[in-house]
Amino acid sequence: MRLPIAVAAVFLALTGAASAKEWKEIRIATEGAYPPFNFFDSNNTLQGFEVDLAKALCEKMKAKCTIVAQDWDGMIPALLAGKYDAIMASMSITEERKQKVDFSDKYYQTPPSVAVPKDSPIDNVDPATFKGKTIGAQSSTIHANYAEEVFADAGASVKLYPTQDEANADLASGRLDAIIADKTVLSEWLKTDNGACCKLAGDVDREANVRFFGNGVGAAVRKEDTDLKEMFNKAIAEVLADGTYQKIREKYFDFDIY
Repeated sequence: MRLPIAVAAVFLALTGAASAKEWKEIRIATEGAYPPFNFFDSNNTLQGFEVDLAKALCEKMKAKCTIVAQDWDGMIPALLAGKYDAIMASMSITEERKQKVDFSDKYYQTPPSVAVPKDSPIDNVDPATFKGKTIGAQSSTIHANYAEEVFADAGASVKLYPTQDEANADLASGRLDAIIADKTVLSEWLKTDNGACCKLAGDVDREANVRFFGNGVGAAVRKEDTDLKEMFNKAIAEVLADGTYQKIREKYFDFDIY
């Protein structure tokens, strides 16, 4: 039997409301290879600023959350395939990514920087300075996109790596002239024994290159999950307002990252 249009509309509205997801359980993916934002500790347990923040947001959302590790290159495809419900893995909010997924409000924003060996004469990030040099970056990142377009156009060779750690290691071993990554990540690496080899050459102007670097880092969700996005937005606002965010931030950073 075919229902009248008005009755059918009410029926669809009611059944749609009844089937709306309540999000009592949320699966969140992170990389586990981007300290101090996300990493595995000596017990092979996921730790980091984003892991702690995810737990705090889940508490605000009154949801049971499972945090899982996912290789960077497969982050968005696995989200779209339903392997998990959200990504909190230092993923910048860019127009290119917004063609595939949606994002919550930002939960941090830090500048991109370039690191070079300590004995390097390079002390700036002018692309022309890197002509004839080899610069490394983690593949499928905003930093890789910038390097491949801006540094490569200026005459540099660009080498991409599956993880930031691998790029760092090649700079430390002398196989690269420079690397580009998030300033906070590079600064933390420079404090380690492996990073003692190197120094920061300078920051790339994020505002002048917003088409590459986006508008901060947010939680990525599927476009159809607008209710989940709003839950993240509300929770982010709450942790910022009640001091929870600052408490977590101070555990990892002695400066503002928001």
